[in-house]
Amino acid sequence: TGSRFSSPAGFERPAEDSNSFAHFLRHFPLKPKDSPVHFHNGDIKVQSYHAAVLDLSTGEENLQQCADAVMRLRAEYFYSQKAYSKMHFNFTNGFRCGFDQWSRGCRVKVQGNQTGWVCGQAPSTDRSAFQAWIKQVFMFAGTLSLEKEMQAVNAKDLRIGDVWIKGGSPGHAVIVMDMCADSSGNKLFILAQSYMPAQDMHILQNIHEPGISPWFRIPEPGQELYTPEWTFASNQLRRFVP
Repeated sequence: TGSRFSSPAGFERPAEDSNSFAHFLRHFPLKPKDSPVHFHNGDIKVQSYHAAVLDLSTGEENLQQCADAVMRLRAEYFYSQKAYSKMHFNFTNGFRCGFDQWSRGCRVKVQGNQTGWVCGQAPSTDRSAFQAWIKQVFMFAGTLSLEKEMQAVNAKDLRIGDVWIKGGSPGHAVIVMDMCADSSGNKLFILAQSYMPAQDMHILQNIHEPGISPWFRIPEPGQELYTPEWTFASNQLRRFVP
């Protein structure tokens, strides 16, 4: 987003460490301008309200939905850093599924209400191992589990990488891809989402304030954040635990 979207007059992007998650998101590659949003089956999403499409594979299955796409970005960041021990998410039942175990040849076994590891496969950290692991996460994790494992933050303290999330069925999650601020400390931010059915992750338009789109304003306490396909309460902002 850093090269595609300018910050509004009076606002500047804060500098981010080149190895940070914030830098990774701000500079995540985008598909060419005017690219449509595709569903996992190849169909085009007509009413997409998108300003850009992330250059991130969706897969052919209906798996990489809202929270899944958020987890995918977090996992891709750590994978690019080879920080395999930090790549883990909880299933809805609380089971911690980590790529470090997976890469050592362990696989998840679900039997009734019991979930555990069964080891014995060939160790690997290659892309196919990553894809198999994240697919397993998509199958057993979602907005409810992701919300629980993140920490609540005040919207005024918003950072790149924070997530507006409502756990449940239905639930939704959008991630802050970029941020800028003015001299008084007022912040604007850019959001990305996938949705149901699984679809290309995309930068959202601000249809309620098109004059600053795709930037959004931080809602005041008690107010709501209006996105094209979901409305979040001001207290539904969460942050990944370091």
